[in-house]
Amino acid sequence: MKEFMLLIRNLGDSKSTFSPAQDLAFLKACQVYVEGLKSNGNLVSAQPLIREGKMISGFNGSWNEGPYSETAEVIVGYYHIMAQDLDEAIAIAKGNPEFAYTTTARIEVRPIKMKEESTSYVYPKGK
Repeated sequence: MKEFMLLIRNLGDSKSTFSPAQDLAFLKACQVYVEGLKSNGNLVSAQPLIREGKMISGFNGSWNEGPYSETAEVIVGYYHIMAQDLDEAIAIAKGNPEFAYTTTARIEVRPIKMKEESTSYVYPKGK
């Protein structure tokens, strides 16, 4: 199995019009999705991201701190998953509840580099 990162992108206010019942239904759908990934052995970790923060840029002590997003779209969460290949990772991403509850969701599916081929350095894994 290979490791992939699913970066969940959506409008920062994509769920602001949800009623309490819609919000609860969405959260329950996310729980079902996560539990399914766990039971299938695909899930390494997953977390939603709070829509606050800073974007840091600069160099040599000349740093800029600004809003983390200059657009309406933000990364709202991530899933670190295991899949046989990119096609399976994409299929897993397509099942994400963001697509069922909003029309503005996008998911970036990216393989995780485990080793630098030129130096043979193997990146450490989390816990």
